[in-house]
Amino acid sequence: MCGRGKDRYGIDSERIVINRQGGHVAPDTVSLRYFLVLAQELNFTRAAARIGIAQPALSARMRRLEAELGTALLVRNTRSVVLTTAGAALAESAPPALAALDRAWDTARSAAAGELGTLRIGYSLSAGAETAPALVDRLIRGNSGLEVGAVPMATPEISPAVADGRIDAGITRGEQPGRGVRRFLLRRERIGVQLAQHHPLAEHPEIEIADAAAYPLRLPDRAANPVIHDQLSALFRDTRPHPRFHTPAVSFDMSQRDLRDGVTLAPAGEAAGTAPPAGLTWRPLRGAPSLTIHLVLPREQSPLHRRIRAVAKTLAHELHWLPD
Repeated sequence: MCGRGKDRYGIDSERIVINRQGGHVAPDTVSLRYFLVLAQELNFTRAAARIGIAQPALSARMRRLEAELGTALLVRNTRSVVLTTAGAALAESAPPALAALDRAWDTARSAAAGELGTLRIGYSLSAGAETAPALVDRLIRGNSGLEVGAVPMATPEISPAVADGRIDAGITRGEQPGRGVRRFLLRRERIGVQLAQHHPLAEHPEIEIADAAAYPLRLPDRAANPVIHDQLSALFRDTRPHPRFHTPAVSFDMSQRDLRDGVTLAPAGEAAGTAPPAGLTWRPLRGAPSLTIHLVLPREQSPLHRRIRAVAKTLAHELHWLPD
C-alpha cells in the first residue's frame, strides 16, 4: 500500500493510484499536448489540422481529458473556444512539466545507449603514448554525458580488474590472459627499436634484427608485462651471438639516458615514433611480426560497455590502426 505524503523522489503517492472518490487518473501526455495546441489556436479546425488528426478525434480527446481531470477546460460554442480558469491554469503549467518529462525520457534513452554514466579505464603504461589518450579523447568529445577517468595500471592487473568490476574497460599490449573478460583487437603496430638519432643504425630506414641484436637491448620488466616481454625477446632467439638484454632500474624513465648515450636500443612498437623525446628516433625491424593492443571488456556487457566498443571500433578504422 502507498503511504500518505511524498516519497523519496518527491512524488505524491496518492496521485500514483486512482482517486477512489472521484475516479480521476493522471491524463495521458498525448492528450495534454493536443490540449496545448488547442489552447494556442482556440479553434478545433485549425488545431486538428496542425496536429494532423480529424476534428472529431480531437474533440473526443478533449472530452476524455476533461473527464480524467474532473473539470471543464474549454467553453465551446459554434463560433469560438474559450479556456476556463482551469484550462488557462493547465495551459500555463503543462509546458514546463512536459519539458521536464521529455528530459527524463532523453536521459533514460542516453543511459540505454551507453551515452551516460561514469567510465573507468585502466591502461598499460606503454599504451599511454598514443592509443589510450586517443580513445579517451574520442569518448569525451562524442558523449557529453560521460564522465571518463583513465589511470595507468600494471598490465597483469588490468584483465582481473575488468572482470571483477573495479574498472569498466582496459587497454593492454598483447592478448593478456584472464577469465571473465572479452578482448577486442584495437590496434596492430610494427615492431622496431627506439634509439639515439646519432646512432649508426639510425641512418637506415629499416634495421635488420641481427644488426639490432649486436647492441644491448632494453626490455620491459617481465613481471610488468610477461606477454610483451616474451614476444620482444623471442625476436632475437635465433641471433648469434645471443643479445644482451637488460631491464632498467627505473621502469619509466622520461630522460631515457640509456638510449641517449647511443649504445642501448629499446625494442618498441611504432607508437614510440609518433612523438619521440628530443634526441631519439624509431626505426622498424625488417621482418618482425606486429605488436597488438587490445580493448578489454567484461564478458557480460552493459550499454556503456557496448558504447566503448563502438567508439573504439570507429576510432581504429579512422586512424588505420587495423588493416582494412
